[in-house]
Amino acid sequence: MTVSDALRGVVKIGVDSAPIVDFIEQTPGVFDVGPEIFAAIDRGPLTGATSTVSLTETLVFPMQAGNLKLTDAYREFVQGDGVTFTLLPVTAEIAESAADFRARYNLRTPDAIQIATALSAGCDAFLTGDRQLRRVTELNVLMLYDLTL
Repeated sequence: MTVSDALRGVVKIGVDSAPIVDFIEQTPGVFDVGPEIFAAIDRGPLTGATSTVSLTETLVFPMQAGNLKLTDAYREFVQGDGVTFTLLPVTAEIAESAADFRARYNLRTPDAIQIATALSAGCDAFLTGDRQLRRVTELNVLMLYDLTL
């Protein structure tokens, strides 16, 4: 599916950690559509939202490797002057919603939090690389590896 087809009618998109990692690290052959999606979030017409869980997940490996430059790149991208996301904390409401998603879909806790956050933010689509999230029916789950230009 092309990016333009996938985003037709999407006003606000939730973004999982994997698309951010693939974009920042320019993963070859994995996420060629990243620049188009993130440019649409940055300049419009899309609005992007992600959970503070994305910040946690994206910072782990650079911190383990002592890669301060990459750590700073993730921080800047998720919460700085890069692509403009609404960065949402895990509230009690999101935590309870995540528990429901975890119970119904047998999701890992971070994935359930990401989905609950996207819905709380009013997203009508969610961009991820995690195929198990396709089971979620409450919003349009877009698989980044299936998108083409």
